[in-house]
Amino acid sequence: MTQQDPVARQAGIAAEMHMGAEFDAVREIERRVAFLANYLRGSGLKTYVLGISGGVDSTTAGRLAQLAVERLRADHYDARFVAVRLPYGEQKDEADAQQALHFIRADENLAIDIKPAADAMLTALHHSGVPFADDSQQDFVHGNIKARQRMIAQYAVASARAGVVIGTDHAAESLMGFFTKFGDGSADVLPLAGLNKRRVRAVAKALGAPETLAHKVPTADLEMLRPQRPDEDAYGIPYDDIDDFLEGKPVSDAARRVILRFYEATRHKRALPYTPFDWPAPASGE
Repeated sequence: MTQQDPVARQAGIAAEMHMGAEFDAVREIERRVAFLANYLRGSGLKTYVLGISGGVDSTTAGRLAQLAVERLRADHYDARFVAVRLPYGEQKDEADAQQALHFIRADENLAIDIKPAADAMLTALHHSGVPFADDSQQDFVHGNIKARQRMIAQYAVASARAGVVIGTDHAAESLMGFFTKFGDGSADVLPLAGLNKRRVRAVAKALGAPETLAHKVPTADLEMLRPQRPDEDAYGIPYDDIDDFLEGKPVSDAARRVILRFYEATRHKRALPYTPFDWPAPASGE
């Protein structure tokens, strides 16, 4: 496979993201609920933990988790799902998060405000003399602190409840590296893996999620200078192009260049920490 063979390269990347040629939302629900149930039972642990933002990804993963623990309980295995709200102070789309919780119907709902901890870390950086180039860079760093603080909280809950942390990464986000390393990119299980955004929405709809959540504009909402910034604004292309690429459909040359640029630049995010024995060093001349 070479850079001169774009179709083969596209197919190879799609395979790396575990995208299947065929898709049936109902079968995918069964497959992923079974995976979650089998994983928890096999781990010997009792609880799934997931942060709920009000977006389609956490809404979908949350409902799959609740169905999985209900299946386990029906089979006489003690299991629970804890949904965790992790706002930074007051969340602008809190109503969506509450609607998601109502749909998911988790065994237990918790709320942990990450603002004090995230702000304290930024203050500590200032006190230590860490320089920021400008307000925009500081805002970006602060945003990553928020994402990592959310995962700290989820793992703390999991530790207290003999639990496993669920992540919401899927094929489209993985391809583009659109997650914070060791933040929302960290988890024990990823039930949405192998689904692009279009298919996540289809699974959400098949689960009965409200249309407003299934088709909500995706946003990480980590930056205070650009609140509620859509993912697609950060990418510079729509999810439809990313989804088409993953499904092996034709995309424009401009979209392909953007996708491959993101894919290459974020390769390190999709790997465990490199060692001298497994770093994919670029070939000479690249």
